[in-house]
Parts: sequence; structure tokens; C-alpha cells
Amino acid sequence: MTSSVDAAPSSASQPLHKRIIAVWSLWSWGNATVSAVMVTFVFGTYIADAVGPGGQGTQYLTTANAIAGGIITVTAPVIGQRADKAGRRRLWLIINTLIVVALVASCFFVKPDQGYLVLGVTLMATMTLFDEFANLNYNAMITDISDHDRMGRVSGIGWGAGYLGGIAILSLVYFGLVAGDPPYWFGLGDEEAINIRMVAVVAAAWFLLWALPLLFTKIKTADAETIEEKVSIAESYRRLIRVIVGLWKEDRNTLWFLLASAIYRDGLSAVFTYGAILGVTVFGFTTGDILIFGIAGNVVAALGAFLGGWFDDRLGPRAVIMTCVAALVALGGTMYFLDVERDFGVFVLEPTTAFWIFGLGLTFFVGPAQASSRAFLARLAPPARAAELFGLYATAGRSVSFLTPALISLILLISAAEETDVQAGDKAIILGIVVILVLGMAAMLLVRNPTGPAKMREHRVRG
Repeated sequence: MTSSVDAAPSSASQPLHKRIIAVWSLWSWGNATVSAVMVTFVFGTYIADAVGPGGQGTQYLTTANAIAGGIITVTAPVIGQRADKAGRRRLWLIINTLIVVALVASCFFVKPDQGYLVLGVTLMATMTLFDEFANLNYNAMITDISDHDRMGRVSGIGWGAGYLGGIAILSLVYFGLVAGDPPYWFGLGDEEAINIRMVAVVAAAWFLLWALPLLFTKIKTADAETIEEKVSIAESYRRLIRVIVGLWKEDRNTLWFLLASAIYRDGLSAVFTYGAILGVTVFGFTTGDILIFGIAGNVVAALGAFLGGWFDDRLGPRAVIMTCVAALVALGGTMYFLDVERDFGVFVLEPTTAFWIFGLGLTFFVGPAQASSRAFLARLAPPARAAELFGLYATAGRSVSFLTPALISLILLISAAEETDVQAGDKAIILGIVVILVLGMAAMLLVRNPTGPAKMREHRVRG
């Protein structure tokens, strides 16, 4: 058996292990197919429109995802904790990655018939669940491949690779299996939407292909050196409660960051989630235009992530996060107050031109904010307990993920009650996102840059 690669340099004076960072980033490049192809642009839309038309598909998918989110909320920290304690962070990354690949490929069997709706939403929600578990172990590995001073650039490289991978696979499946008339790749037609279903197979193969280099690389991880006696699930939850209480008593900076980041990350996610809706309903984009914008937006977000990583290591992650969130608030506020007619104030801009300018500006600042958030937590994470802390990070995010959708729904309800025209009503989505980002930025005022590992209390197993 070959020995593990000791990937993390002991200090900033030693060079980073470029091959390890490359294979770690390639996993993110491949994993982007889950969000870009399956959830956002292709398969989620297919289930909503073709498998469960008339709003039923959207309703079922939303409900299934809510259930998956609830499971993640109550299990992620404990799953991360148990992976750390057993010294099996890499093993669980492999297992969860293969499960996600299998679930993505299985979506091929979801035909455009209402009888397949339950199967489709179950596969999609379960895919989301195990993808979250895979990502918490993947994110924790940043503590194994980088020193404290260079986590910003490493996180930025990985996040940027994810954006670029999403562009690559989205372009491949769109132009090879979605756009235009048959025959498509492999000589496929469009009977029973087999071209769309084949997207799932290609997406699964893409993820597996780019994940394999990391899965086959044996990286020496801190959790492997701190294997503890197995404990019951009940004891794992008792440990979790003690960790949270300990953070409140001894390390509120970490606790405030978990809360603040959960709020503003909900707003960051909404930029992509609702951006397509705004482009079509308010700024006059066609469906094809939105896809092209999505590709361009991912390029810009990747560029932002790369640059943000450089500034992160020099100024600290808090400065990057606060700058990016403030810029998003300014851009979003400007978009909200622009006249939605053809005349945009002192500048005469077509609505589509305005969306290209301000929309790409938004995506540029989303990338570094997300990457620096991961780098911030990675600097706080004790290497041997990193998966546990990233599990808390996932739980915090899931626990407030209702904020932006709820606020937007309330704003849209008020707009409808006041008989506001549809275009102006949909524009209120921007206001909801801006409010959540402002709340997250306000919460970040309580947070300082990380100065050392989080004070996560160690506890002996009770006899």
C-alpha cells in the first residue's frame, strides 16, 4: 500500500503542493454539474415542465428539497464529527461522491410522464442530500492541503474551478443534447425526451471523470491521526450540543460568523436562483439569452473568485466578504431604483444592456464572497475536526435558508395586493435580496478576522 501524501506545508515559506491542489480543484470542476446542470438549468426545469406540468412538478420538487434540507440541518454536523473521529474523512468523500454519481445517472429513468414524478423528485432531493455530505468532507480537506496564510487563494482556486466546470459541462450538454433539432449526440432523437434524460448520464460521467484524480490520491489528513473510540449516535448529538455551548462561552467570534455567513450566503445563493427570473420578466431576456448570460456570469464569478483569493491572503477574509457584500448591495439597489422602461435615468440603456452590466457585476462579487467564506471557516477549523465545523456551517446555512424566499414571497404578496404590474412586482425580488445581504453585513460587524483555531471543546467518551 502506498503511503499518504503529506500535502499541507507547515508554513508559508514552503511551496504549496500544486498537484494536490489541482486534483482537489478538479473535484469541484466536476461537482459543478450537480448545481449547473441537474438543479438549475436542465434537469430541474425538465421535471417541473415535462414530468409534472401545471405547477405540480415545482411543488413536489420544492417539498422534496425542503425535506432533504431538514435532514441536512439535523445531521450534517454529526456526520462530519463522526467522519473526523473515525479518521475517515477521505473514505466518506469517496462514498458520498459515488452515491451522488449513481443518483445523477439514475435520473435517466425519469420519463416525461406524471407517473415518474415521485421518482424524479426523490432522486433529485436525495442527490442534493448526499452532495451536501460530500461537500462538507471536501471543504474540510482544505485544512489538509494548505497552510493558514494561503487558504484564501486555495479556496478561490477551487471555487473558481467549480464555476468554470459548470460552464464547460453546461455548454456541452446544451449544444449537444438540448439546443436545436434532432439528431443529437449518439444519434438520439427527442422521443420520450431521451435527449434530456441522456443529459443525466453525461452529467454523471463528467462528475466521476473529474472526481477520480482526488479519490485515488491518498492525502494525509489530520483526522486520520486522531482516531477515537466509536460512540453512539446519541453521544454524537450530546457532543454537538456541548460544542455549541462551548463556542458560546469561549469563542463567540466563530459562532457569530456561522450565523452571519448563513444570512448573507442565503442572499448570495438568491442572486443566481432568481437572476434568471429577473432577466426574463423584468429586463426582457429570452430563454436562450439567459443561458448565454449564465455562462458569461459563471466566467465572471470564477474571475472574481480567483482575484478574491489573492486579496483574501493579504487583507484577510473579513475584508473581502464585507467589500463584496457591500458592492452587491450597491449594485442591487441601483438595479431596483432604475426605471424599468427603456429610458434608464441619465443613461439611455436598453433593459437587456442594463441587465448585462449590473448582472455581471453582481456575479463578479458573488464568487469571492463565497470563496472567502469557506477560507474564513477553514482558518478557524482545527484540522482534526474540520468536517465537524463545516457540518455546523452547512446546518447554519440550511437553518436560515428560508429567509430570502420568505421575504421575497411576502414582498410579491404585498405587490399583488396593491395591484402592482407584474414587471414591477417581480422587480421587488431585488429588494428582498438586498435586505438579506444588508442583514448579513450587519451581523458581520460582530465578527473579527480569524486569529487561530476555533475553541471546540474536546470531550472524552463517557464510560
